Amino acid sequence: MSTRTWEGLTVPAPGTYALDVVHTRIGFVVKHMMVSKVRGNFTDFSGSVTIAENPLESSAELTIKTASIDTHAGDRDNHLRSDDFLSVEKYPEITFRSTRVVEHSGDEFTVVGDLTIRDVTREVELNVEYGGAGTNPWGQALWGFSINTEFDREDFGLTWNQTLETGGVLVGKKVKIEIEGEANPAA
Repeated sequence: MSTRTWEGLTVPAPGTYALDVVHTRIGFVVKHMMVSKVRGNFTDFSGSVTIAENPLESSAELTIKTASIDTHAGDRDNHLRSDDFLSVEKYPEITFRSTRVVEHSGDEFTVVGDLTIRDVTREVELNVEYGGAGTNPWGQALWGFSINTEFDREDFGLTWNQTLETGGVLVGKKVKIEIEGEANPAA
């Protein structure tokens, strides 16, 4: 992969780059019982980033298979796959499509795009940290990134909850997304 210097950063050459699913984790965090957090991730996904000549005009897309949700608790995962939450039979995918880069400072970018969960599409803002570009010991080009965002799950029709005897609810409304990843030139 060829790289170039742009605003003091070594960035990939223009082109399309596929997510390296072996080196990418799409995780989430949700408050549990008002006192702790449940972490999970999705294990089946694909995506790409198209780097433009002007990196601020780049675009990205991501497709996540909802049935691949994993919180390391089988009963909870099955509940999350049910109609109470992701309804994986009816809505097998979560998608994201970027629409624009709205801000950047050094290696940090703010990317806006359309997130679709359960056929509900809402605009979300991603905080993207560019990690740099390089070549692994086997000669494969790669570049890395970290992404985070937060949204209200009820905005996407994920409204199931249970009131606790002690007050509050079983499942928090805010979902934090944490993505760590790498991308390689698309074949």
